[in-house]
Amino acid sequence: MARKTAKPQTFNVVVVGQQGRLSYEALIFAASLRQCSPDFSGRLLIAEPQAGPLWEGNPAIQNVALREALEDLGAEIIPFSNAVFGENYPYGNKIEMLQALPKGEPFVFFDTDTLITGDLSRVPFDFGKPSASLRREGTWPQPQLYGPGYAGLWKSLYDKFGLDFDSSLDLSQPDEYWKRYLYFNAGFFFYRCPHEFGALFLEYARAIRDTPPVELCAQSLDPWLDQIALPLVIHALGGGRDTLPEGLLDGEVSCHYRVLPLLYARENDRVVEVLEQVTAPNKIKKVLKGYDAIKRMIYQGRGQKVRALFDRDNLPRKEQAIRNKIKSNGFWMR
Repeated sequence: MARKTAKPQTFNVVVVGQQGRLSYEALIFAASLRQCSPDFSGRLLIAEPQAGPLWEGNPAIQNVALREALEDLGAEIIPFSNAVFGENYPYGNKIEMLQALPKGEPFVFFDTDTLITGDLSRVPFDFGKPSASLRREGTWPQPQLYGPGYAGLWKSLYDKFGLDFDSSLDLSQPDEYWKRYLYFNAGFFFYRCPHEFGALFLEYARAIRDTPPVELCAQSLDPWLDQIALPLVIHALGGGRDTLPEGLLDGEVSCHYRVLPLLYARENDRVVEVLEQVTAPNKIKKVLKGYDAIKRMIYQGRGQKVRALFDRDNLPRKEQAIRNKIKSNGFWMR
């Protein structure tokens, strides 16, 4: 008998869209999802923060043409309110928006500065074992000369929330090397229920902000708060580093490019090809030209000039060196 084909998983994809750069990036993200993952059968949700006391202005997407372009791509704009974070820590949007998503429905969150470059529906998510992006550098913590090291700093957080620290360690990495300790980039994460994940994420992030362990007294929490709380949430919910096969997200299927000059500088030809294809249709181009960095990088060719500055087979080891070279040539924009 012929073997039955596995039924594709159904899940929601969500990004945060708000007035300004993020809304334009959300449009590029949506266009790339529709082109590169035509079999994706879930909902594409644009979580939109609303005006309130924690915002100086109105963070909602006010560009009518942009809203219409998103909706033409099948995106649903989902409003949410900020009760804890806002203008002072906009990264908190990815924490607070989770309560506005459909309860009990699996989700994958992406930062808007992400391109979908392959078939998202073939990624074998285990939604009971959450994970997040491992495309990161050792940005936090920064151990001080006379203070606790990596182990002491991270253990203080696990102890604060009653979590088992030892089981979070990657014992293949040396003691006091940052990769030994569970740490993610928050550019994507996933779980079986946004409300369950979001409640824990908010609890941990707020507690770290308001009553950090004394060991953290010399550590900066801004802008790293979401990435400090995220591994604790993932560990508490039974996830970890290795719940996804390598090479799909942050690989063949998605690219967290961060800013367009970095995309042109370091990403492979496939990523550039997808970016320029999905932004080419006139209806999308007309809207995207309203954002200066996109207009200059993509449509006026500055991105290709950035690309010519670098050898992708011999890139500087540190991202900061790439940024510095782009800036020194006058091409840095966001």
